[in-house]
Amino acid sequence: MTQPRHFDLSGKTALITGASRGIGLATAFMLARQGAKVYLNARNAEELKKIAAQFQQEGLQGVPCPFDAFETQAGQVAIDQIIAESGRLDIVFLNAAIQSRAPLFEFKSEDFLRLVIGNLVSQWELGRYAARHMAQRETGRIIFTGSILALMGRENVSGYTASKAAIHGIIRQWSAELAPSGISVNGVAPGYVKTQLTSALHNDERFCAWLQSRTPMRRWARPEDIASAVTFLASDEAGFMTGQVLVVDGGLTSSLC
Repeated sequence: MTQPRHFDLSGKTALITGASRGIGLATAFMLARQGAKVYLNARNAEELKKIAAQFQQEGLQGVPCPFDAFETQAGQVAIDQIIAESGRLDIVFLNAAIQSRAPLFEFKSEDFLRLVIGNLVSQWELGRYAARHMAQRETGRIIFTGSILALMGRENVSGYTASKAAIHGIIRQWSAELAPSGISVNGVAPGYVKTQLTSALHNDERFCAWLQSRTPMRRWARPEDIASAVTFLASDEAGFMTGQVLVVDGGLTSSLC
């Protein structure tokens, strides 16, 4: 007897924002390898076409879906198009984010506002719009990228920390409101991951030495480490889990090393 494949996403349709690199790209490949049809979102259409070609070479379903994830109307139009083409939207991974670093007293108000709009307001708008469609079918998975900075402070990132802490709050609140509609809402809180967003840090030898000494697993996270957690949350195996944020940080937030 053929045993069922764990974390099987065959027949599912997913939208991933920020899918052209880092965590988003790793997750896109992982979901597709589990059988999902993945709509790849980023702003650069040509870059997405190249990525979609890589998917095709592997026999995977990857569809370019270029739009600015921080523009509400563009995201809503994209979701409508996905549903018109595929007939369903089962999984939304709200992963796109921006960063700005400065000491608190030097942090510009306009940069703080930009972070809140990009990392919080746009996520709220796009996720809520997707949830309306999911509620009609009484099923769906909404997954956010949070951050360990929502759990512990660090200098120079007050805007990013505020936006991600609010995302953690949305996860809890939406889980209570959307569960009766068959929608789960969860998130991942990555530790320090080697991506373009953290390039200023992983090019800093002093910071890298601190991070490796402070993290029990003694390394940076890889995008695939986070993608594995997202894949679990997107699967039927996580069907009774909602309102949770999985911390994937190599032990950083749970250790006094």
